[in-house]
Amino acid sequence: MDGMSDRTLPWIVSADDHVVEPPGVWQDRLPAALRDRGPRTVKDTCETIYVPETRAVRYVKGGDGPVVDWWCYDEQAPKPIPKVVACAGMPFEEHTIDAIAFEEMRPGCYDTVARLDDMDVARVERSLCFPYITRFAGQWFLDAADKDLALLCVQAYNDWMIDEWCGDSGGRLIPLCIVPLWDAELAAAEVERTAARGSRAITWTEMPSYLGLPSIHDPGRHWDPLFRACDETGTVLGLHIGSGTKMAELAPWAPRAANTALTFANAQTSLVDWLVSGNLVRFPRLKIVYSEAQIGWMPFVLDRLDKVWEHAEYAGLDPIITEPPSSYVPGRIYGSFFDDDCGIEQRDRIGVTQLVLEMDYPHQDSTWPDTPRILERLASQVSADELERIVRGNALEMLGLD
Repeated sequence: MDGMSDRTLPWIVSADDHVVEPPGVWQDRLPAALRDRGPRTVKDTCETIYVPETRAVRYVKGGDGPVVDWWCYDEQAPKPIPKVVACAGMPFEEHTIDAIAFEEMRPGCYDTVARLDDMDVARVERSLCFPYITRFAGQWFLDAADKDLALLCVQAYNDWMIDEWCGDSGGRLIPLCIVPLWDAELAAAEVERTAARGSRAITWTEMPSYLGLPSIHDPGRHWDPLFRACDETGTVLGLHIGSGTKMAELAPWAPRAANTALTFANAQTSLVDWLVSGNLVRFPRLKIVYSEAQIGWMPFVLDRLDKVWEHAEYAGLDPIITEPPSSYVPGRIYGSFFDDDCGIEQRDRIGVTQLVLEMDYPHQDSTWPDTPRILERLASQVSADELERIVRGNALEMLGLD
């Protein structure tokens, strides 16, 4: 299939892209009396301080540096926008942790019309976009002291996502919402509210215990209301790398390359958690997608878990798990990747039906604008039927879309 003509390549349904929230998301929707406390942008200088020993980054508002846009929210520390989350179209040498202003970004980062144009360049028909400033699972609002305001902010974000970001896209931008992480009942209610408005997925945390929340193994079944709401509405749980707030713990002074190479680590832990939790049995229509985690690691985890399951007495699994853990993957667990030759070589060990492609626009790992080249290489590795499934069919099936 090398050298396939452009016309024979399918258009992509990207299962993981991002939006850089524009300034009006909350200021246009919160009650007037709350806008000075709600999320808003201000201009100020920014000094970027990087600590090589820990790879920590600190941004100093008003420090020695360029004027950028800062997000301010109630009593939380102001946050700028690093270039690496808004670097589409920039040369690799400009993919840095330095902060950036909106006017320096490609408009497709935050503007719907411009995003659709950029999707056309990459042969992307539809796109599921994760947030930035809220953090990947909405942790910004979990950390807020005023939970009443935080709930209004969650709802405002979701209304913007459905009405404005996706509303005029002709179905090409697929709603992906956030939930109030601090309350499972409120989270369930928000799933039901947004699903009724057309949302197909929420972004949630790959490791809730890392956020100080009950784990998915909680004996009191803390998360059952949320999982039940997703199960009943067909809402997919999107578990994005970094949605547990912390990443893999590395040795002091290790370069950022080590951290980047290990972004899948928490997804690996999370997948094991889910497959031994019994939740996929209790909620038989619940679907999960691991976003930006790549897929090459999945076959080993599935194989290892099945072998552990054979030692039933020692394994201590919930009796509800009556089949090998890997048997709960088909139709339920999806792996999202942007460029993973190892995973493609082992696709049958995961299940071709469980693989979805992503572009990761506008982050530093994005394949844009060279996504068609990645697509053509993928076409040389798999059959035409497999290609159609991986680049669009599986994602549409996962999200319940035509």
